Amino acid sequence: MGGNVIEITDSNFEREVLQSDRPVLVDFWAAWCAPCRMLAPTVEALANDYAGRVRIGKLNVDENNQTSSRFGIRGIPTLIVFKNGQEQERLTGAHPKDTIARMLEKHL
Repeated sequence: MGGNVIEITDSNFEREVLQSDRPVLVDFWAAWCAPCRMLAPTVEALANDYAGRVRIGKLNVDENNQTSSRFGIRGIPTLIVFKNGQEQERLTGAHPKDTIARMLEKHL
């Protein structure tokens, strides 16, 4: 994970995401997923762009299936914005940076 991207796991999801005082974008991904790997530099760039305003983390679905199941992740990559402990919006698939940024802007 790059500088401003945090690793989200089943064990820290509650603290890092649901209890966060800022919006959180979670990238549900897997190492074998080509679109996930394509999206990774975009997620890192967004983490730098939104540092201090939005927390951005990645959750490996193969290693953290409890949280993946809880949120009904069926396809990856899936990006979910959480705010005040609630899911606000989600995108599935590799999307351009500006599409994801527009989604984040709505929840600032």
